[in-house]
Amino acid sequence: MKKNKIIVYGDGGHSTSCIDLIESTNKFKIVGVVSNKKLKKINNYPIIGNDDDLENLKNITNNIIIGISFYKDLKKRKKIYLKLKNLGFEIPTILSPLSYVSKGVKIGDGCQIFHRVVINKNAKIESNCIINSRSLIEHDVKIKSNSHISTSVTINGGCILGEGVFIGSGSVLRENLKIKNNFFVKMGSILKK
Repeated sequence: MKKNKIIVYGDGGHSTSCIDLIESTNKFKIVGVVSNKKLKKINNYPIIGNDDDLENLKNITNNIIIGISFYKDLKKRKKIYLKLKNLGFEIPTILSPLSYVSKGVKIGDGCQIFHRVVINKNAKIESNCIINSRSLIEHDVKIKSNSHISTSVTINGGCILGEGVFIGSGSVLRENLKIKNNFFVKMGSILKK
């Protein structure tokens, strides 16, 4: 099977997680990393340019993944997503082969579904979302674009999360909750109302 080429945008800890996610799928070949720092390599992948080089990097491939989480300010991540889309990049959804996604689930472009995630029937996840390792997204949950569900989060059935929501590691949301746009839930929270 021929692998599609892909570029990783960003050089921090989330970039490392994205590299691992991509490698696990065996669908993409990472050709390099975009970084604005003076680095030569990240996780044995070469730095192939910075923000000023993005237009030229499309000559290598138009596939790119956003390896920056910006969990404290998800509006910055949204700006990067829109910038890359406006430049003509494709931002594919990357789904770990170690995750489970039920039939009938809808996932937008640019999402990152990490290892051991479970997404159950009729859930809907809009574009540019991160669903991090070991999280459980139950039936009929709706997560609007540009949200970040951190590690080992449980979102029970029927919850609706607005755009740009961050849910911290180990948090639990009771069923049918509605979370407003740009809401930040700290690690280990239990939300009942």
